[in-house]
Amino acid sequence: MQDLVSGLDRPIEDWLKDATEGGSLHKPEILRSNARDEDVFLQITLGRVIEGGEVSLMAIVNDATELKSLEAKFVQSQKMQAIGQLAGGVAHDFNNLLTAISGHCDLLMLRHDPGDPDYGDLEQINQNANRAAALVGQLLAFSRKQNLQLEVLDMRDTLADLAHLLNRLVGAQITLRLNHDPHLMHVRADRRQLEQVIMNLVVNARDAMNGTGEISIETLNMRLKSDLSRDRAIVPRGDYVLVKVSDTGSGIPADKLAKVFEPFFTTKQTGEGTGLGLSTVYGIIKQSGGYIFVDSEVGKGTAFTIYFPTHDKPAVAEAKPLEAPKPVIEAGVAEGVILLVEDEAPVRAFASRALQLRGYHVLEAEHAERALEILEDQSLVIDLVVTDVMMPGMDGPTWVKEAQKTRPDLRVVFVSGYAEDTFGDDKAMIPNSVFLPKPFSLSELTATVRAQLPDTKS
Repeated sequence: MQDLVSGLDRPIEDWLKDATEGGSLHKPEILRSNARDEDVFLQITLGRVIEGGEVSLMAIVNDATELKSLEAKFVQSQKMQAIGQLAGGVAHDFNNLLTAISGHCDLLMLRHDPGDPDYGDLEQINQNANRAAALVGQLLAFSRKQNLQLEVLDMRDTLADLAHLLNRLVGAQITLRLNHDPHLMHVRADRRQLEQVIMNLVVNARDAMNGTGEISIETLNMRLKSDLSRDRAIVPRGDYVLVKVSDTGSGIPADKLAKVFEPFFTTKQTGEGTGLGLSTVYGIIKQSGGYIFVDSEVGKGTAFTIYFPTHDKPAVAEAKPLEAPKPVIEAGVAEGVILLVEDEAPVRAFASRALQLRGYHVLEAEHAERALEILEDQSLVIDLVVTDVMMPGMDGPTWVKEAQKTRPDLRVVFVSGYAEDTFGDDKAMIPNSVFLPKPFSLSELTATVRAQLPDTKS
């Protein structure tokens, strides 16, 4: 019997011996069949028959493959959800730290001229804080709590804009081929994040080859007439745009294939990769409403296939805004009273000093309950509220809605280390509100506040 099945947590011989002695009877065990290469699971229940003093065992066998598949899907889903929550929580806390670090660095840079010996050190702090913020952004991408600027896109145009950069990334010895469906339908996604997805997949493909080979990017329309069940995911029937990135590289071993989208899992040597590239891709695709699958064969190459739901509205070329020059913060050039509500003391200290330098009078509150106490004084004129979204006790949207019952014209700037859509439709119900993601710089904070204040105050 041990040649037929495996996967029991003890030797098969011990299990059978125990059953003959009256133990482990009528207790089903799920084991893997060794008769086939693919996974087939059997539920085996042992019974005992005694005739003439001789003991025989009777096995009732049921096919448990579907049950085991459902169990594996559930376990994988729970694991990825737990990792996502952990990654999102870590990213949120790091965004608070980075806001304080980069913010206080901005304050120091205001007091130093570019020719000052310390100015270069401050620039290094600032640049590395920005690099850390980008890394945190990858964690938020995996946990699907990043900020997406969704627009209707033609995938062919997006890839055409990327082609030159991709050719430079892969080098002269690797051939990059693009093949598009001439009647490709549109998708709704974040252009910048979509470009990051393609670049990550192409860079991974390049690294999987020994300096030479071919990378192919193919797009096509696909209509699923029925739900597609694959790799513990179900793609609903409907119209999709498929993007397939394939290479002729070394391939991924079967035992590692199921882990490629998990954060910090990498097959590269120490120092060659963070293991966040494919987890970032996974998060961006899932948050965009799409699906991604991987096929690989050792020695032959790997292919990533992305399913994007189609969008029936035509793509509209949006004018790219000109990059505004960095504003110069001058003391005493603005007026107004701002209520700052932030539970993280370092972030609150930086934001308060930044706004005071701009000339605003700042009232501070460490939590929502304290903010509501301050607003009970009806003689106090508050021109603007800057509040964190996630706080102990009442969250930002909840306390602001409570405050607007008596101050309906209250203007608000919400700040958060999470994406704007993580607090659901609450913000949409709050008039005169805007969102500023963390980490934000001194100039981004003051510019947002200035834009949100009435003209007479800004």
